Amino acid sequence: MFRNGEIQGVVIRPLKRCSDHRGWLIELYRDDELEPEFLPVMSYISMTNPDVARGPHEHVEQTDLFGFLGPSNFKVYLWDNRKGSSTYMNKKVIIVGESEPVSILVPPGVVHAYKNIGETVGMVTNYPNRLFAGKRRKEPVDETRHENDTSTIYQLD
Repeated sequence: MFRNGEIQGVVIRPLKRCSDHRGWLIELYRDDELEPEFLPVMSYISMTNPDVARGPHEHVEQTDLFGFLGPSNFKVYLWDNRKGSSTYMNKKVIIVGESEPVSILVPPGVVHAYKNIGETVGMVTNYPNRLFAGKRRKEPVDETRHENDTSTIYQLD
């Protein structure tokens, strides 16, 4: 059903690890590298156990800006569900994290999921451009979840 390929609006940016005797540092985002509509309004960190997936889900208005740095590696799945997109029905799967640190900008309407494929707990950061559940958490959550639908077309392998 889906074709493998790039997805319009998804930005995968390799991250540079700057290491010295103290450890390392990675810049996850800079506002001079993001369009104003993608600037983060909050951030969070999640830890995902080995062989566990989060998603697939999508947002109507929210853009996610994920940071996959390690520890551990993740298989990231992206499906273009935007009917007006030139890459509608494209799917992209990449492996990122400790072995290849990246940030991934996921625009609204792109279904996304990730799975920890390593042997240790893995950390992911996110800098979305919308507040979870709106101001004071009093609005509906901008999220359509597909992970509990056994007949979903968004399948992880």
